[in-house]
Amino acid sequence: MSETPDSRTRTLNFNVGVLGHVDSGKTTLARALSSTASTAAFDKNPQSRERGITLDLGFSSFTVDLPDHLRASGDQQPYDSLQFTLVDCPGHASLIRTIIGGAQIIDLMILVVDVVKGVQTQTAECLLIGEVTCPRMVVVLNKIDLLPPNKRQSAIEKMTKRLHKTLESTRFKECPVIAVAAKPGGPEAPDTEEPQGVPQLIELLKKQTYLPKRDPGGDLLMAVDHCFSIRGQGTVMTGTILQGSLAINDTVEIPVLKVTKKIKSVQMFRKPVSGAMQGDRVGVCVTQFDPKLLERGVVCTPGSLRTLFAALISVRKIGYFKGSLATRAKFHITVGHETVMAKVTFFGLPSSDTKPTPTEPSSLETPFTLDREYFYQDEYIAGQREGSSGPDPEQWALLEFERPVTCPAFCLVIGSKLDTDIHTNTCRLAFQGRLLQGFEDKSYAETALPRLRIYKTKQKEGQVERVTDDYTVIGRSLFKKETNLQLFVGLKVTLSTGENGVIEGGFGQSGKFKIRIQEGLHPETKQLLSSTSKKKGKSGSKGGPANEEEPKADSQPVSIHLHFKRYVFDPHKKMVQS
Repeated sequence: MSETPDSRTRTLNFNVGVLGHVDSGKTTLARALSSTASTAAFDKNPQSRERGITLDLGFSSFTVDLPDHLRASGDQQPYDSLQFTLVDCPGHASLIRTIIGGAQIIDLMILVVDVVKGVQTQTAECLLIGEVTCPRMVVVLNKIDLLPPNKRQSAIEKMTKRLHKTLESTRFKECPVIAVAAKPGGPEAPDTEEPQGVPQLIELLKKQTYLPKRDPGGDLLMAVDHCFSIRGQGTVMTGTILQGSLAINDTVEIPVLKVTKKIKSVQMFRKPVSGAMQGDRVGVCVTQFDPKLLERGVVCTPGSLRTLFAALISVRKIGYFKGSLATRAKFHITVGHETVMAKVTFFGLPSSDTKPTPTEPSSLETPFTLDREYFYQDEYIAGQREGSSGPDPEQWALLEFERPVTCPAFCLVIGSKLDTDIHTNTCRLAFQGRLLQGFEDKSYAETALPRLRIYKTKQKEGQVERVTDDYTVIGRSLFKKETNLQLFVGLKVTLSTGENGVIEGGFGQSGKFKIRIQEGLHPETKQLLSSTSKKKGKSGSKGGPANEEEPKADSQPVSIHLHFKRYVFDPHKKMVQS
């Protein structure tokens, strides 16, 4: 055991996500690449074995000599070998949430494409998840053994060209494309068939590596993907450390079970170690609990995760999503390691303050503050609207979860419509963002939301019925008969003839009201109003020919305009004028 810490510091763990459309051969490729399979590797799910489809995030690894470009990095801690941990992500569209769960720790993505079928729905969704979560990618064209040998090279070149065109508008535009046959002859073929192109792929992967930013500091957050008990020893949780570090004898919390446990031992790929840090793939043995209670989930520093009933996020629509994003609509929200339904309310800055949204996910964290006023939106506003082709204006959303979720601060949030039929060829990822603020109080609607100043502007229009004196007019048609006029007393109004006035109170019972004009009515207005009312008077007298004049009289009434704003979450529904 004495050399453990030493061996622990000398292997660099590099997480590679293997993503792609269902049946593109991801698992076979991972199997061809790997030598040591860890517990969750290659589908422990019987349903998956039968269908030959990966259902859980499989993990496996292989170790190679450290490439030269990583030796010369001047890092204080020289590594002497490089371990690739392959995260084989499910290709089923319905399991997109699993991929998003795995994507938070991926340093490099392998996108597996069936060379015969090309880019399919899930290939596109995987690309999007890659764009949101991962800085580099390698595309692997698999199943080249299915191409007739005399046409193989030209077919590979054609497909490579097509892929580069698809990737042009993404952050992976220059990414390398390599052709392989992970299992020549298909799944039924004998294992004696050698994979084609895999040694070249390993060399390419080595070239693509870099020193990932790993930080042992901060609170521990570990994503658990498998849990089982060992008699007489305790319960083992395997997973990946998303942030922070852990060591033997540390106490960790399992938030879903609301319990804390002591770490008894730690293993990395079946070798005992004394501790592990961000990016490492580990098995952690803790004091006994029922493993069925935690098949997937998170483990953390006690007290570091928050359970939220609602949250505020920065938001950016995913370009390939076809529908509109409407306020009050429900979306599947993937946050931390959970996917939950939430009602969404979109809001932005008043039009004078709008700025475009940054396109890099890392730069989405605009300083959000409750001290500012925000404008309520019926839907997300895309920059492509009204003929402009600029980026989307900066926007945020309030998410109200159907059940509380446990997640770390500032984590990535993805909104999708997972109930869309998975066989339709449409992208179901709708928007992405960062968690900016969470509400832990169950009664957040009363305690916290009133501090969020999102407003709607309201406009009402009525008519001047008659003049009482130079400083007072009576108005109508601005309010319904049953409206409580007391709420509107003191609000400013403008006449279509230019005068400003203030509502003084109701007049009679039918919703009419009195307006005080501080500066007095203009002579022209008085004339207009007196002629209007005279004509009205005349027309009412004998019902004779004077009626012909009525349209003229009402064709130019003086209208009253009332503008105010109302804060959406104000419990008193107060009306405010600037």
